[in-house]
Amino acid sequence: MNISINDLYSVYQQYPKVTTDSRDIPPNSIFFALKGENFDGNKYAEDAIKNGAAYAVIDDKKYKTSEKFLLTRDVLSTLQELALYHRKQLNLTLIGITGTNGKTTTKELIARVLESQFNIKATTGNLNNHIGVPLTILSLTDVQEFAVVEMGANHPGEIELLCSIAQPDYGIITNIGKAHLEGFGSFEGVIRAKGELYNFLIKSNGKVFINTDNDILAEISKGLEKITYGTTDKTFCKGKIISTTPFVSLEFKTGNVTGQINSKLFGSYNFENILAAITIGAYFGISQSDIKTAIESYEPANNRSQILNTESNTVIMDAYNANPTSMKAAIDSFTKSDYKNKMLILGDMLELGKDSVFEHNEILGDIADSGIEDVILIGPVFCSVANELKNKCFKDSEGAAGFIKNNSISGKTILLKASRGIHLESIVKDL
Repeated sequence: MNISINDLYSVYQQYPKVTTDSRDIPPNSIFFALKGENFDGNKYAEDAIKNGAAYAVIDDKKYKTSEKFLLTRDVLSTLQELALYHRKQLNLTLIGITGTNGKTTTKELIARVLESQFNIKATTGNLNNHIGVPLTILSLTDVQEFAVVEMGANHPGEIELLCSIAQPDYGIITNIGKAHLEGFGSFEGVIRAKGELYNFLIKSNGKVFINTDNDILAEISKGLEKITYGTTDKTFCKGKIISTTPFVSLEFKTGNVTGQINSKLFGSYNFENILAAITIGAYFGISQSDIKTAIESYEPANNRSQILNTESNTVIMDAYNANPTSMKAAIDSFTKSDYKNKMLILGDMLELGKDSVFEHNEILGDIADSGIEDVILIGPVFCSVANELKNKCFKDSEGAAGFIKNNSISGKTILLKASRGIHLESIVKDL
């Protein structure tokens, strides 16, 4: 007989740690035996129990050998239903965040600002999908006053599903750009998919934090109660860039309060991410000084807008991921910066489907317009279209590393940007 969500929640209340990895079992946790294309978690349920799990949730009855194995129809949907059930018991404010670019950085900045005054929890790592969001919700307790939950997607309907689980009170879409076109079908498909967050908030009478400089967001947010930010007057929070070299510095004004922030983030595109965090902090009553301290203390990690000073060069490492929108923004910001002896090392942008060749050609145009002559390209798509740069185009990072080792590169400021699958981080040691 399958266990009900009510009964499973009673078990969860006794053992409120949840895991999906049989190799990493916190003592007295509940193991959810998820399935994937190449694995069946049911096969590892016995190991999970042996490794210290109190219970294992399974959906194949042949693995139920004791009362420690809780049988359900489908483990994934049960994990999601349990997360929703738990969410409804929580008395906290949940901010849902999505967007094509900047959502992780913005999430981290918002979390830093809010935790200066409140007990908060934010998505850890990249737990922002149909599995990660339920795990994030199930990690929340009565202690938290705020949760900041990141929501990622590469297909229509995913944000809608994640909203149905997380039940956000507030939402923010950082921006909408060309990414995962293979899954969304078109740029219009991306707009509709990201807009699923707004659609949920319209139905639930939620509110959105919105960048009024973004025409697309302004158009699809009609009917929503908005807390606005941007570079124009009549916004809740108005900002202005002071400098972008080496990092973004800005002035801001909320009501009668003004301030200046000197961040540790590279690139003018991070201006709106910082401004979003300022806006949310100010809206929830956090002082200007605490907002300033929180943002200025944040240092990027995990190959996101990091500036690395090697023995030979200054490396701007922005290779956690890439799409046409973020690639154009990075090249533009780098071009306009005051750095000397600039060099570009760029890799393929993945998951673009039928638009891939066109979008890579567009980036070649941006490179030509930048006036930066020192360029290395990595990846099969770039190599198929980069006629004038054939001698500096390599199928993979290993080939590029060989070239770099044999050609001394020093005294340069180098922008590294590519999709994660290109593994640009592997060549940093040679720079």
